Amino acid sequence: MDKIFATTRSAAAGALALLWMGGGALADQPRPWEIRFQDAATGIAEQIHWFERYTLWFLGPITLLVLALILWCVLKFRAGVNPQPSKTSHNTAIEVIWTVGPVIVLLFLAVPSFQLLTAQYSPEDPTLTVKATGYQWYWGYEYQTETPVSFDSLILGNDDRAAAGKEDMARYPRLLAVDNEVVVPVGETVRLLVTAGDVIHSWTIPAFGVKMDAVPGRINEAWFKADKEGLYYGQCSELCGKDHAFMPIAVRVVSPELYETWLAAAATDVSGANKALQASLENAADGKVASADF
Repeated sequence: MDKIFATTRSAAAGALALLWMGGGALADQPRPWEIRFQDAATGIAEQIHWFERYTLWFLGPITLLVLALILWCVLKFRAGVNPQPSKTSHNTAIEVIWTVGPVIVLLFLAVPSFQLLTAQYSPEDPTLTVKATGYQWYWGYEYQTETPVSFDSLILGNDDRAAAGKEDMARYPRLLAVDNEVVVPVGETVRLLVTAGDVIHSWTIPAFGVKMDAVPGRINEAWFKADKEGLYYGQCSELCGKDHAFMPIAVRVVSPELYETWLAAAATDVSGANKALQASLENAADGKVASADF
């Protein structure tokens, strides 16, 4: 019986670890030599990925057709074959084809692109509103909740990793890890208000399919609904000064229960709430049950 219990416990621990590792993979970050999109974590990102694959079915054949026509013209109408060049200046059939053909292709591209744009600008009723303000060179966040929570999120230096408990470079990558992550609940719509305090920045999370410019004196609105728990990374995507490459974005998506516990603790101590949440999730990764009472 003890052996069966031990085996079951080991299997459960392994399953939890795999879930954490899977979440880490889904909570995507840039990879060396990556040529495709990061894994989608929202419905909008899935639609963006589909639209990219869809357009390739048009772009590929069109590119090959144009290349074939160029080669055909080069070979058939070169001076060695046609010492007397043609003086043809008009061909009705060709003009109809090169007018109607692109119109049809553009219609096939326009309809799904408009549907995607409509989805991007038609959010569900948000359950949480977060204001993100870009500065040279970090991000400030304000949770518009009953008990307001605000904090700054700065890049995590190598000398600060040990104190933050973020020495695992695979989970907290260099130049992407931050001291304070944005924490949001999984499966709930988050409205994002984006602005800047100095110059133009851009708040971007590739796995969410979100990219919104932060413009001084103006508030732009975006939204996302993360379907998978994990830690997601992005970066400022608007050239904003000498440290543009050093203002990453990190969003931690957790269960609604862990989020509510974090929010209550963050009202008085953001750093402590983040460390407690991090420890709870890492305990789950090590085969222990994550507690919502940290």
